[in-house]
Amino acid sequence: MADSFMQWYPDSLGLLQNKAARWGYEQGLLLKAIERVWQRTGQPKYLAYIVRTIDYSIGADGSIQRYTYQDFSLDNINTGRTLLTLMQQPGLPRREQYRQAARQLHQQLVAQPRTPAGGFWHKQRYPQQMWLDGLYMAEPFAAEYSVLTNDAAGLDDVAKQFALVEKYLRDPKTGLYYHGYDDSRAQQWADKTTGQSPNFWGRGLGWYAMALVDVLDYLPKNHPQRPALLQDLRHLAPALVRYQDAATGGWYQVLDQGQRAGNYIETSASCMFVYALAKGARLGYLDKKFGQVARRGYAGIVQKFVQTEPDGTLALTGTVGVGGLGGTPYRDGSYAYYLSEPLKKNDFKGVGSFIMASVEVEMLAKP
Repeated sequence: MADSFMQWYPDSLGLLQNKAARWGYEQGLLLKAIERVWQRTGQPKYLAYIVRTIDYSIGADGSIQRYTYQDFSLDNINTGRTLLTLMQQPGLPRREQYRQAARQLHQQLVAQPRTPAGGFWHKQRYPQQMWLDGLYMAEPFAAEYSVLTNDAAGLDDVAKQFALVEKYLRDPKTGLYYHGYDDSRAQQWADKTTGQSPNFWGRGLGWYAMALVDVLDYLPKNHPQRPALLQDLRHLAPALVRYQDAATGGWYQVLDQGQRAGNYIETSASCMFVYALAKGARLGYLDKKFGQVARRGYAGIVQKFVQTEPDGTLALTGTVGVGGLGGTPYRDGSYAYYLSEPLKKNDFKGVGSFIMASVEVEMLAKP
């Protein structure tokens, strides 16, 4: 799948072929996925591809092209993980520019607007709102950056963001997490009592699950909040099993309403859950039985959503293009809204999470 993607996008990671790349989280997910393939195979073509595509966005002075600091969008942080990888590779001529660009993204997080309790706003234009997506967009980068710069307070803040999501977005009845929280209760989608959005969106929870297992890579074993994050993962895993579709092994677009008319198995969420469960089982965060759950989910994804194209490349179907709250036109977080967003073929979010799930399932089989 990585080779297929590199064939589709040989130059820059524009979301449309033959279009200039912007700086965004989808490109960051794909570059991280290809990085994992490079780590597993040792083949230099994957590192060369990452360098070539990231260099398109990094200016001679370390500035980030097509990135607007003033947006205070957490979505812009995720690609910074690639910068952290590249600035640590001996022999790359632009390491200092990667470091300068990563520093700029960290400066955004330092200045990021926050709720009164200290949770990051998802974007400047979404005031007082925390979204599940934001944990994946910002926290693995923030955790690794904090380790590289010996910033203990930075790691504490990473743990704090998870604690606030646990407090404000988790539903104790299902063990699932709502997509968004509005501290001001001003949004139409926000419950006037809890501030929560009304539904459990599959990929939103997928971002959260991946963020959990990735941040644990960097949180030291003696960090006081590490047990809390492990507990979050161990509470989440059984809930994911509960809502896994028995027939396909996948997970639904609206997680807890699998039998409701119009709902469907969604690829990216399914891949993200496979990744999180497989990695959690491999690293001993979760019981080994969750590795079997991941394998069952992965087999279903390959059977249902992966196809071979006439040119020999692989393709991935069944990924919902987007899911958000508020904005224009207004997204109300209803069941009907989540089902209204169109599905896409070879969507970055599906392909990237599929590659990462594939790597983890392979590693699970080869200790």
